[in-house]
Order: sequence, then C-alpha cells, then structure tokens
Amino acid sequence: MTTPHTTRDIDTSRPHSARMYDYYLGGKDHFDVDKRAAETVAAAYPGIFVCARENRAFMHRATRVLAQEHGIRQWLDIGTGIPTEPNLHRVAQSVVPDARVLYADNDPLVLKYAERLMRSTPEGRTAYIEADINEPEALLDAPELAEVLDLGRPVALSMNALMHFVTDARDPYGIVARLLGALPSGSALALSHCTPDFDPPTWEKVTEIYTNAGTPVQFRPRKDVVRFFDGLDLLDPGVTVGHRWRPDSSDGDAATTEPPTDAQVSLWTGVGIKP
Repeated sequence: MTTPHTTRDIDTSRPHSARMYDYYLGGKDHFDVDKRAAETVAAAYPGIFVCARENRAFMHRATRVLAQEHGIRQWLDIGTGIPTEPNLHRVAQSVVPDARVLYADNDPLVLKYAERLMRSTPEGRTAYIEADINEPEALLDAPELAEVLDLGRPVALSMNALMHFVTDARDPYGIVARLLGALPSGSALALSHCTPDFDPPTWEKVTEIYTNAGTPVQFRPRKDVVRFFDGLDLLDPGVTVGHRWRPDSSDGDAATTEPPTDAQVSLWTGVGIKP
C-alpha cells in the first residue's frame, strides 16, 4: 500500500527505535548506526534482549486472548516495527481467519518490509499506513483506516513498547484517550511499557542513551502505566510484568531454560476492555 510518505528517504544518519528493536530480536533489518546504539543499550542493560522477547510474547498472548475470549476481529497496531514472524496478524488469523489488522508506524524501512511480508488470509485483511502516534487525528482520518476497520465494531488498540517514546510534553494519556474515544464499546487496549521500577540507575542510563541518539524517551513507573487504562475494565491479572501476564506454553520465542527475572523484563503489560 502506498502512502503520501512512501518515497521518503530512509534516514541512516542516526539510530531508529524500530531498527534497534529488530537488533534486540536478532533480526537483520537494521544498519550499523542502529547496531552500535543497541549494543550501547545492551552494555548498560543486558536484559534488553529478554525484554524484547517477552514483549513479543505478550503481544502474541494478548492477541490470542482477545480473539478467543472476547470476540475481537479487528486490530489497530501502532508502532508496528519491522515485521518479525509471526506478526500480530498471523497470530490473530490463526485463531480467527477473518481478522482485519491495520498496522501503523513512522519509519519508511518498516513500510518497505511491511509491503513484502504482511500477507493476509483470503478471509481477512491487512494493511499498513505510515503514521505518527503524536498525530492521532491524522491517523484516525487516514482513508486506509476506514477501508480496513469498521469503527462500528470492537477494535483492539495494540500499543506494544510504544508509549515510552511519547514524553509527557506530548500528552501521552490524551493521545491514548483520543484513540480509544474513536472506538466503540467492547474494544480493547493492549499495552506494554518499559519501566525503571526494578533498576532505576540502569534505566537512567538507557534513557540517556536513547535521548542522546535523538529519540526522547520516558520510562514510567507502574502507577503511571496504569493510568493508560483509566476507564477500562482490566483483564486479570491486571497490569503486571510482561512474562507474568497469562503465561502459557505456546511462547516459543520467549522460552528459556529458566524464567526471567522481573528486572530483566522491566516491562509492564496489561489489557483492558472498553465498557
């Protein structure tokens, strides 16, 4: 799918969070500048690789739960990142083949791979738009959104490892509320968010690395992550560390010889349903 920004050049002069995340997951779709920045983060916080894997595992579980137990058939996934199989639509469509998924990210490299890798089942639909989380109105007004999603039916808003890239100066809670406000009753918010709660000095270093690389971040404590779910009915077990949110045996990419520690994961996760 083309967008007005499809031809925008890929900026390789500074690291990008989506490409650094690809490195954490062991992917190959990043540049040297991303690798260097990611390795600097890993030197300060070796758990970043565990955190990235557990974040994906949470996304898989939350998607399955929403499809199997709550009848969700539509997803708006913002901050998609570079596709890594199985991506959200593969998980959703393995449960409900007619699932419809709209991905959104603001890196043209993500668009390049999205066009090649995101293939839907015949019954369902997937599409990608280049959009910025800091401009929710533009995202909601995008014609592709209306083509893929029916906002008269429940939609799961998926925001994995995204909102810590939106500092308080940009009104993160207002952004989430605006997006949820456009969705009907029965919709859901699935959100994960890195936190300094288990090792503040380390996360102070990580914040400095990202900020100095040109990507402002704000890693929040649990009480501030819980605020994103204001007005929603939280599913059990509430807002909890990523590997503790409904763990199951299907998380092959999160499997380790020993369970990770909370400090390694350092990721608050939760799923809430809009009344």
